[in-house]
Amino acid sequence: MHKSDNLFASPMSQVSDFQFDEQVADVFPDMIQRSVPGYQTILHTIGELAKSYITDGSRAYDLGCSLGAASLAMARNSEHVDCEIIGIDNSEPMIERCARKVKSFHLPNPVTLHCESILESTISHASMVVMNFTLQFLPPNNRLAMLKKIYDGLNPGGILLLSEKIQHPSEQGNRLLVDLHHQFKRNNGYSELEVSQKRAALENVMLTDTFATHESRLREVGFADVVMWFKCYNFSSIIAVKTADTQE
Repeated sequence: MHKSDNLFASPMSQVSDFQFDEQVADVFPDMIQRSVPGYQTILHTIGELAKSYITDGSRAYDLGCSLGAASLAMARNSEHVDCEIIGIDNSEPMIERCARKVKSFHLPNPVTLHCESILESTISHASMVVMNFTLQFLPPNNRLAMLKKIYDGLNPGGILLLSEKIQHPSEQGNRLLVDLHHQFKRNNGYSELEVSQKRAALENVMLTDTFATHESRLREVGFADVVMWFKCYNFSSIIAVKTADTQE
């Protein structure tokens, strides 16, 4: 049974910046389920994509893997090929719990975990890369270089699945989406205080972009096609495809 997320339930004299620490790791499954619309649909689709895109002898990366939900989705759905699933996260509490979780399953392909910054990671011979709500936590100035590293590390025909909270380009439209998301959280049992304090904690940590910015960056680094396959309120998931006939 997962612990309930009540980290922001009591009034705080000062709200600190959000961190993926022990407290967050303890309640993360509950937090993300109640905070991110469509999360299970995204995980299911990661598994479906793994069946089609992970190739024999290649690697699949879960960048910012947290407790390994996307890593497990790829591992469980790649039994048809011999591959390596690599999960990377810079949070020790997340990686420790992820390692225990991964060991509890008999998986057709191994999941290797690394506790390090994805900015320092090496990506190579990849058929599939997942960044599930991770890029938004990187400094904006590092995002283009990160995507370029992913593109260069992907095999021809490989894909990047990028899920992000996004901004609408107009202030009025953005407010509408934010209000809908806050109502989604209230409907999932969060109080006004929790919604407000969580938003304050994320304000300086999670800096979101518009879809146009994401698409522009992905095309700039070389992706041939950029497909927004999922959107609910201000949450989206994008598949970026590397051309199969790219000459390296």
